[in-house]
Amino acid sequence: MITAVGGNGGYSGGKQFVTAEELREKLSHLRHEKALIVKLVDIVDFNGSFLARVRDLAGANPIILVVTKVDLLPKGTDLNCVGDWVVEATMKKRLNVLSVHLTSSKSLVGIAGVVSEIQKEKKGRDVYILGSANVGKSAFINAVLKMMSYKDPVAAAARKYKPIQSAVPGTTLGPIQIDAFLSGGKLYDTPGVHLHHRQAAVIHSEDLPALAPQSRIRGRSFPNPQIPLDKLTADRLKSNGLNGLSIFWGGLVRVDVMKVLPETLLTFYGPKSLQIHIVPTEEADEFYLKEVGVLLTPPSEKQKLDNWMGLETKRELQIKYEDFERPACDVAISGLGWISVEPVSQLLRTSDSSEGETV
Repeated sequence: MITAVGGNGGYSGGKQFVTAEELREKLSHLRHEKALIVKLVDIVDFNGSFLARVRDLAGANPIILVVTKVDLLPKGTDLNCVGDWVVEATMKKRLNVLSVHLTSSKSLVGIAGVVSEIQKEKKGRDVYILGSANVGKSAFINAVLKMMSYKDPVAAAARKYKPIQSAVPGTTLGPIQIDAFLSGGKLYDTPGVHLHHRQAAVIHSEDLPALAPQSRIRGRSFPNPQIPLDKLTADRLKSNGLNGLSIFWGGLVRVDVMKVLPETLLTFYGPKSLQIHIVPTEEADEFYLKEVGVLLTPPSEKQKLDNWMGLETKRELQIKYEDFERPACDVAISGLGWISVEPVSQLLRTSDSSEGETV
């Protein structure tokens, strides 16, 4: 289960945000101008942060696809495999791009390649950086300006007026022009697009930092003998695995395990600030009502007292097993992370906080 969404019972947090329709209106001139588009996607939420209709906005202008935050991927992740998957996923979305770059604005991994591609393809055109809110646009622009400043004095000067990084979506409400190229043309930081299916659309602005991982994501697997449980839940796990149990991921997601093999593991990848709690499914409704905003956060206590709509959207997933050597699947919770199902799950029901959630 997931919660309600912005415009449908969710929170704007008192901050103005930019919708996809508003961005298309602000940048409608791009279809009729020569420009280079740099489209950013968050690797932790690839499908959820992918602006699906960017070609409608860009027209025939070339697009460079930049995948951000690869430094957050779990230790041991093969970036070559990630790159292949991104290329395949982009082709399935029918988006033709000049190139794909895996980057980290924090460690500068991949930034030099993006700078080289921009300088090669710009050809006097303006460069527009597009992406959803919290995809890392400001950090990316800062990293690009830093890399360019070694050889371009204009970029070095532009670093003094670099955009501000923020956890609050929609803080950039119009395109910001940056003089960044000695050879001519401008760099534009565009408003982050508020996507209603992401968890950031649901929670209060004060809780947004809880959804932003600051270090490498580590999976938390269940069952886990190191996690203290009450006797009833512990006995169920020992005799029947996760069957008949409900797992809460903060106050945003609830997973009811209906029928799985006893040895099945669920591994949660996301912000470590979100705690995980396991209870028998027959007690889950009462547990949520009692503990939301207390043990189950976000939402915070303040939000609990306002317009919190609870876990409204439900998905029932029937997952097919194909290979014991790898997870059966990953269940993505847009704007939060993903749940790896291993080795096999026959039936899994999830509930989370966003209508239209990408799962």
